[in-house]
Amino acid sequence: MKELIYLFHDVFPALMSGLWISIQLIIPSVIFGASMGIIAGTLSVYGHPLLKVASKTYVTIFRGFPLLVQLYIWYFGLPRIGIYFSPMAAAIIGFSLCSGAYQSEYVRGALLSIKKGQLLAAHALGFSRTKTLLSVILPQALRRALPGCGNEIIYLIKYSSLAYMVTCIELTGKGKILASASLKYTEIFMIVGAIYLVLVSVASLLLNRMETWLSVPGFEQHRA
Repeated sequence: MKELIYLFHDVFPALMSGLWISIQLIIPSVIFGASMGIIAGTLSVYGHPLLKVASKTYVTIFRGFPLLVQLYIWYFGLPRIGIYFSPMAAAIIGFSLCSGAYQSEYVRGALLSIKKGQLLAAHALGFSRTKTLLSVILPQALRRALPGCGNEIIYLIKYSSLAYMVTCIELTGKGKILASASLKYTEIFMIVGAIYLVLVSVASLLLNRMETWLSVPGFEQHRA
């Protein structure tokens, strides 16, 4: 009985407050990460040679450095040169840049899968290169990239748990504090894991709905 009282009186309210912080981390990181992935992936295929190099350098660095190392640099390293970020800002920047680097590769692969005949046909109809890219090539590529990018978003939800390492006390951080105080590591982290499972399940459902909504009948069977 005492354990139930402890769970409902202390554990659940604290974890819900941590969950709210996690959501505040995840949503902007998903938005910024997807945006950066689209931009970097597009530039790596259709950009100016210098922009291609910049895009590939960005991808190489942020895919190569472990995410935790990146977070440490943003929060603990940059103050040494006079640049300061709040724990939440450092976490969002780190998650967005890392996620964007991975998503850019899905976008790049999807763009390369669109046959160049469509680009030539659009030019023959008088479309500019930019208009062709925005209205013909990119919409098709994003449909093809969505499953891969969606998978990266699922990963982002889970590795948002690293934010507490830079003192942004989100869901996992709250769980660690509670577990350290009560020594009920198994019970508390089982609850934390279940909450992440719910988050991932909801995100997967939304992404599947988005895939269905954006799908075009016959699109995958007739790639032209």
